[in-house]
Amino acid sequence: MFDQSNELDLSGESMPPLKEESNNRTFIIAAGILAGVVFLSIACMAAYALFILPRQKAATAAQQATIEAQNAQVAQAMTQTVEAAAWTPTALPSPLPTATSTSLPTPSPTPVVALATSAATATATLNPTALLATQTAIAIKTATAAVTATALAQTGFADEVGLPGLVIMAIVLVVVILLARRLRGKPTS
Repeated sequence: MFDQSNELDLSGESMPPLKEESNNRTFIIAAGILAGVVFLSIACMAAYALFILPRQKAATAAQQATIEAQNAQVAQAMTQTVEAAAWTPTALPSPLPTATSTSLPTPSPTPVVALATSAATATATLNPTALLATQTAIAIKTATAAVTATALAQTGFADEVGLPGLVIMAIVLVVVILLARRLRGKPTS
């Protein structure tokens, strides 16, 4: 390094020594405060991630399980209601007749007439269990369709990134830039 006290001006005169820099205590305090804020925010984020977030997820899972159990109970009750409504009492069997003499009819030449039937009636069965299951399924579908609420779709760019907030922040930052340039350009009196 060189000694500033011996510096000569271009005119040949020596310049007075430069003033020692003052202690940057203000800078050190500000840097310490900023470091403390950063450390505190990191500690808060870690506490949130380790303690609060798992509790929220567990509560949400428990609530979802409760809702699913209630839905299963409602579906079971609806099924039982439809089954009860479709139930018809069966008649008691009548006593069998005692042995009687029956004469067999004698065959006679009778022409066979073809009936016009559709494919649906030809294949239809009158199975009561299948009929009950079909009626139950139709009733559950109708009841579920009436109860189910439709929600708006949760898709789109603006919903995912918060587009209105980004636009507002961009406008605020442009205003700050313009004000800073204007204040910097004004001479102080």
